[in-house]
Amino acid sequence: MKSVCVFCGSNPGNEPVYAAGARAMGAEIARRGLVLVYGGGAVGLMGIVANAALEAGGEVHGVIPRALREKEVGHHGLTRLEVVETMHIRKARMAELSDGFIAMPGGIGTFEELFEIWTWGQLGIHSKPLAFLNVAGFYDPLAAFLDNTVDAGFLKPTHRAMALTDTEPATLLDRMEQYVPAATIKWVEKEQA
Repeated sequence: MKSVCVFCGSNPGNEPVYAAGARAMGAEIARRGLVLVYGGGAVGLMGIVANAALEAGGEVHGVIPRALREKEVGHHGLTRLEVVETMHIRKARMAELSDGFIAMPGGIGTFEELFEIWTWGQLGIHSKPLAFLNVAGFYDPLAAFLDNTVDAGFLKPTHRAMALTDTEPATLLDRMEQYVPAATIKWVEKEQA
């Protein structure tokens, strides 16, 4: 991996542990010489992870839609801030720039971004690792829900295993570096439909 995309909240969350996790993630990405790709905002966990990477001497590439540039207060201190026209272009551009994807705590935008990337991996559109940084158990309820989705027959175990989870940035990035894509892509046969 040469670059990693981080999806995270444009709010800091209610607990200081989320900001601490974002600082640790940004610093670890920079320490490894990886480029941080993210949504380009200066607020919330987005700003914290970007600032931590910059403070540690890292390169940060933000991608932000023109309409959100003011709302998310586009970060002006980045290595590069790319302004695009739509959310769809933002996500496609971040995917193009990144060799892996991490979801930190966030809201529906964070979930939507990672689930779309996960779907693309399931369909064989890319073979890049994706992961959850599970700060303070934030993603434990989602993990239980995903396991239930497997048990209910809507998600194959191999596709569930595509999403790596860890509580520490360093071990999460180590696991992403060692990631081997699932051999099975999503395909429903006519007999199954």
